[in-house]
Amino acid sequence: MPLWLMTFALFGLYNCRYLLGGVGEYARVFHASTTGLLVVVFVAFIVEDFIIARGWLISAWLFNFVLVTNARFWLRRLVYSLRRHGYFLTPTLIIGGNGEAYLLAHQLSHWPTSGLNLLGFVSDKLPPGQRIIRNFYSLGPTKDLPKLVERYGVEELILATSALTQETILEIFQRYGFSNHVNIWFSSGLFEIMTTGLQVKELAYTPLIAVNQVRLTGLERFLKMMMDYTLTILGLFLLAPVIFLIAVLIRLDSPGPIFYRRRVMGVGGHEFYALKFRTMRVDGEQILARYPALQAKLAAEHKLKEDPRVTRLGRFLRRFSLDELPQLFNILLGQMSLIGPRMISPAELADYGQWEMNLLTVKPGLTGLWQISGRSDLTYEERVKLDMYYIRNYSIWLDIFIIWRTIPTILKGRGAY
Repeated sequence: MPLWLMTFALFGLYNCRYLLGGVGEYARVFHASTTGLLVVVFVAFIVEDFIIARGWLISAWLFNFVLVTNARFWLRRLVYSLRRHGYFLTPTLIIGGNGEAYLLAHQLSHWPTSGLNLLGFVSDKLPPGQRIIRNFYSLGPTKDLPKLVERYGVEELILATSALTQETILEIFQRYGFSNHVNIWFSSGLFEIMTTGLQVKELAYTPLIAVNQVRLTGLERFLKMMMDYTLTILGLFLLAPVIFLIAVLIRLDSPGPIFYRRRVMGVGGHEFYALKFRTMRVDGEQILARYPALQAKLAAEHKLKEDPRVTRLGRFLRRFSLDELPQLFNILLGQMSLIGPRMISPAELADYGQWEMNLLTVKPGLTGLWQISGRSDLTYEERVKLDMYYIRNYSIWLDIFIIWRTIPTILKGRGAY
């Protein structure tokens, strides 16, 4: 027990900054548990009288990892629920008064589970007491920041750097950068650039920031590729009878080809054809032309809940995402990944606006955060946010978490149409 406590502390699992961290926290639990296991093995190797059964050792490691991750998962759910009701929130100020600052406030107000209780804005350009957005007001200029921090017990400061001078940023950092009671967060305002990942490099003794052209590099890229090919080959082997049966049923259900090819965007803007089982009638466009209201809705949302073009078999295939099984071949061709953002057509790319360049830094996925978070029940804006969250926070552990959540989501059939 003392060994596990020491390794957990070493990996920051008792640090408030890393608690309730989701997938990142599970990765730390895995590394801490594995380190503890290796320490025991090392001690058993160098101490002659220290004998321990290998089966017991592996069982203890597995039990520890599963028990701790499950306990922390349900604890996080409990805390998230309490946060939605106004508990366990940290007083927070946004420093700055421009579009970047307002966007931050809007985003934070939509995610109460973040644990931040946004109090308002501190800005030299906004008159004190002015209502900015929703119920958030300007609380005063930056010279009053120490008083505001003390008055409201502020523990988090978010600096909208594009709204501040370098002198102001340095002054705030010098005061709170090494404080034990106040944390500082910097928002660069260059979200669409930073999403792909940054590297700090030193040239001529000068630290510079380099932007990755693709989101995944090095070991991360290799691990994701290995997982894609391994699970895809296994999936094709196990699902071959199902794929063959669906192909026969489509041929019997309605006239037309078995597969539907959709032109979509890939990494770097390269277009390719994504395969799907055909779920619509071949005269679908003529059928849709009879419903002008549905045409307008399709143009706005790129999806219809009650689509008259879909066949009887097609509705069943869509409900359980079986129509997407042919995309396993796209994964083998290196065009897609098992996990990733939603695939989109060239026409949809413009709807991503400033996030367009980020979407093209990773392969589209067979499943992803959008799949396990509501699927087609999500608004288009929510889908974009989930895609950007995945790209910014990618890890092999996040992929494993999404795969784990995908199976029950598909079986429930929620949000699929």
